Amino acid sequence: MSRSNLAAVLLIAMTLSSASRAAQPPAAPRIPHKLEKFGQVRVDDYYWLKDRANPQVLAYLKAENAYADEVLKPLAPLSRKLFAEMKGRIKQDDSTAPFKYGPYYYYKTYRKGGEYPVYARKKGSLSAPEEVLLDVNELARGKAFCQVDFPAVRPDHRMIAYAVDYGGRRFFDVYFKDLATGKLYSDRVERTTGNMAWANDGATLFYVKQDTETLRWDRVFAHELGRLRDREVYYEADPAFEVQVSRPNTGKYIFLRSGSTLSTEYRLVDADRPALPPVLFQARLPKLEYDVEDGGDRFYVLNNDGARNFKVSVCPSSATARTAWTDVVPHRDDTLVEDIGVFERWLVLKERKDALGSFRVIDRVTGRDGRIGFDEQAYLTEFGDNYEYRTDTLRVTYESPTTPDSVYDVDLRTGAKTLVKRQEVLGGFRPEDYRAERLWFAARDGEMVPVDIVYRKDIDLVSGRNPVYIYAYGSYGYSTDPYFSSARLSLLDRGFICAIPHIRGGSELGRRWYEDGKLLKKKNTFYDFIDATQYLVDRGYTSPGHIYAEGGSAGGLLMGAVANMAPAGLYGGIIADVPFVDVVTTMLDPDIPLTTGEYDEWGDPAEKAYYDYMLSYSPYDNVERKPYPPMFITTGLNDSQVQYWEPAKWAAKLRALKTDRNLLVLKTDMDTGHGGKSGRFEALRLTALEYAFILDLEGIKK
Repeated sequence: MSRSNLAAVLLIAMTLSSASRAAQPPAAPRIPHKLEKFGQVRVDDYYWLKDRANPQVLAYLKAENAYADEVLKPLAPLSRKLFAEMKGRIKQDDSTAPFKYGPYYYYKTYRKGGEYPVYARKKGSLSAPEEVLLDVNELARGKAFCQVDFPAVRPDHRMIAYAVDYGGRRFFDVYFKDLATGKLYSDRVERTTGNMAWANDGATLFYVKQDTETLRWDRVFAHELGRLRDREVYYEADPAFEVQVSRPNTGKYIFLRSGSTLSTEYRLVDADRPALPPVLFQARLPKLEYDVEDGGDRFYVLNNDGARNFKVSVCPSSATARTAWTDVVPHRDDTLVEDIGVFERWLVLKERKDALGSFRVIDRVTGRDGRIGFDEQAYLTEFGDNYEYRTDTLRVTYESPTTPDSVYDVDLRTGAKTLVKRQEVLGGFRPEDYRAERLWFAARDGEMVPVDIVYRKDIDLVSGRNPVYIYAYGSYGYSTDPYFSSARLSLLDRGFICAIPHIRGGSELGRRWYEDGKLLKKKNTFYDFIDATQYLVDRGYTSPGHIYAEGGSAGGLLMGAVANMAPAGLYGGIIADVPFVDVVTTMLDPDIPLTTGEYDEWGDPAEKAYYDYMLSYSPYDNVERKPYPPMFITTGLNDSQVQYWEPAKWAAKLRALKTDRNLLVLKTDMDTGHGGKSGRFEALRLTALEYAFILDLEGIKK
């Protein structure tokens, strides 16, 4: 062991000891590492934390956890109370709305006290006896983490394939279960992505594997029951693309979709003859994005060919190249087409206009169209579980800040909506006690930005004394729609206003909104968030120091940038969950997961213009010797999306440079990945602790 490494080990050992004795924050060893690009040298003192095989790394993370446990100990009573509130609002023995697929109604249900779902079905009618497909509680017994999504049901409904991840790094092992006997086949497929689709022959399952280092979804295989070796169907060689498989409701094909941020390519496999090679639909072209749905004798293509906000085209099944596409829904400057659903008689478009979603229904026979919308000022609506091709019923989901998660069946002939199920919120929740509003403010460059707020009706809205919780994401074109949260009620009932600003980088106002918050315009995302916060102050809703911001993953990047850029004292606290904060170093390393596929989002720092711009906002690189607000940072040791060392390095550098005595904690979950705990109640424990953190900062002790 070198002298410097020995010193580091001794320092961490001392830190562990002192953290337990007197709640002194850990001091990570500084081991300078030079990073040079374009003649510029950056010195990264905490680069060594990237080496997960180094025992010093684990020691440091444990030291941070010990410190966090010690300093957060006074919050334990409040955290326990919040957890009990949150858990108490959840109906423990509850089921999802059953969806029709073939002769069965499928659903998932939770048993009282169970952390994990039970996947089940009923044949013919909802009054039929329940048949359990899979009890995830049994699979999770004795495991710190367990993720199992809804199984892939074979088209004859006699078998399922289900995928299990026990580590949180999104490597799934696939198992096969005979539904008639309840027996597991000896077949097993290891370390897949969990993305899979059945062919029609009763024996072939298509699935996707990822590269073990970069985690890029790059290969499609076919597993035939009883065969020892699986057949490679397709390899995606371009490091900027990932591949996935799906099956349309017609059941005629297996779709192989290769996609990057700004380009797409489909291949089709005949589901009745799965041994045949895939057939190219339309070759990839730069900046051509398209998605395909099967309409029987034709394909419907959602695409952006000369259409910034996307349009819908159609082509015969015998000629699928772009030259054969004919527009059926033209491009509109004010409306983004986000998704399409195709049924035997109906074409349904999920659209977005003025940051609100709705559905456009087109009769494929007569050409008549109609619209399915909702009346609240701010809401979230999406396609629900639609697995039937020959149907006149569309299932959609709906929620708002004051309306719990709801499932509707829509009669496509009349547009009539039938409420199938609404989430039951226990604990005395009454939606009429709360109000949600959509407001618009002018950002610093004059752009009008929407922000949704929700609050109890009995607060003095413009007293200037209300605490505010503000959350956003703002990347990849993902819209942060105003959702319902039963956990959030614990803040609202203590006088908080909760806000979601629809900042650039999402797609709330169309594709332009996304493009104005990425690449060399990324700072608009951060400015919009800060300006939204200042707007709430200017309207008298709150005041500086009483505003608490949270974001996760790329939203954690937002939190890191805001911590550096915001006026001093604006935020009373910041929560950064699994934050992407070491932008330049990560994007310069093609061996790190998710790097090469994201050059179109952040830019390629091998080009100087992008390097310089990223460096100007990268949270880790811009930590300064100045005061920072209290901060709560989380990560997972097995995180596959944002590697644990990014939050760890950031926390270490903040500790070394910040000039205040404000609390900073880093909590590393040693058993999980990007999504945190897998159980439905266990996941609430972290939320309860984070809420206790900001309530305590606000002086609210119960």
